[in-house]
Amino acid sequence: MTASNTILTDVFGRRHNYLRISLLEKCNLRCTYCMPADGIALSPKASLMTADEIFGIAQTFAQNGVDKIRLTGGEPLLRKDFPEIIAKLAALNISLSITTNGILIDRHIDVLKQFNVKKINLSLDTLVSSKFHSITLRNQFEKVVDNLHLLLNHDFQVKVNVVLMKGFNDNEIVDFVKLTQFLPISVRFIEFMPFAGNEWDRSKMVSQNEILSLVGNTFAEDEIQKLEDEKNFTARTYKIKGFQGDFGIISSITNPFCDSCNRIRLTADGKIKNCLFSNSETDLLTPFRNGESITNLISESVQNKKKVRAGMVTIDEMNDPAKHFDNRSMIAIGG
Repeated sequence: MTASNTILTDVFGRRHNYLRISLLEKCNLRCTYCMPADGIALSPKASLMTADEIFGIAQTFAQNGVDKIRLTGGEPLLRKDFPEIIAKLAALNISLSITTNGILIDRHIDVLKQFNVKKINLSLDTLVSSKFHSITLRNQFEKVVDNLHLLLNHDFQVKVNVVLMKGFNDNEIVDFVKLTQFLPISVRFIEFMPFAGNEWDRSKMVSQNEILSLVGNTFAEDEIQKLEDEKNFTARTYKIKGFQGDFGIISSITNPFCDSCNRIRLTADGKIKNCLFSNSETDLLTPFRNGESITNLISESVQNKKKVRAGMVTIDEMNDPAKHFDNRSMIAIGG
């Protein structure tokens, strides 16, 4: 193992080659599981990473073994300098992708194509326009669906992220699976997770077993094919025989995938989080602005990563507000 790989390898032997960078904390939707009802206090603009700082910090990660970067938010396409950020990061020897709510895709599709950003995760929690408004507080359903088709028409690889909440959209699971019959997309059902201000409780979760049971009530057993999971997978993937697309289940709560985790996160204000559920952060931006090396800080953060969900091993621990509600809200972490 090279010295650079050692820096990003934790005490459990997990090598972290995947960096998720949040570009900003703002969003043009107000999804209740992501943003608290009364909003969040935004970081001052001066405390957010500039395009040059994003590139400089990302370059340090790339030099130490990161070969995959995903841009998130907030809504990353709201950054006015998004084209500049993409252009800079594309110069690194990495795979570059984004997570977006899809509303602004049509404005940026030429830039995405120019810099070969072909992997898009698009958030869409319902196929019903009225329900879309109830969870996002915005009337943008048709725009998102139109831009989903626009991406497919331009041969982007699209994953549709669906955060499941019992009593809200669990009755659409089969509808989303049926969508993969005609569209070459990967639908990913995500368990509702606890973050500051999103009023999480265990009863709102839809587990992997419940999802598979609902799918099994509609499709015959020999029609549901288990696909081979990707290396460092987050989603356990399935396909209905003869369908163009597939579907996966991201079960961070009931069936976590921490053993193969290769992900680290960089918040919009330049702080590294070694786990989505961790309330511990390490400031990289301040020393970077002071011209100091950030390599040791990165290594220390990776070495301090817990084996499972920031040390919350059981669901009962996840259910304890004291364990996780001093974490950031999801919009401030980066999706």
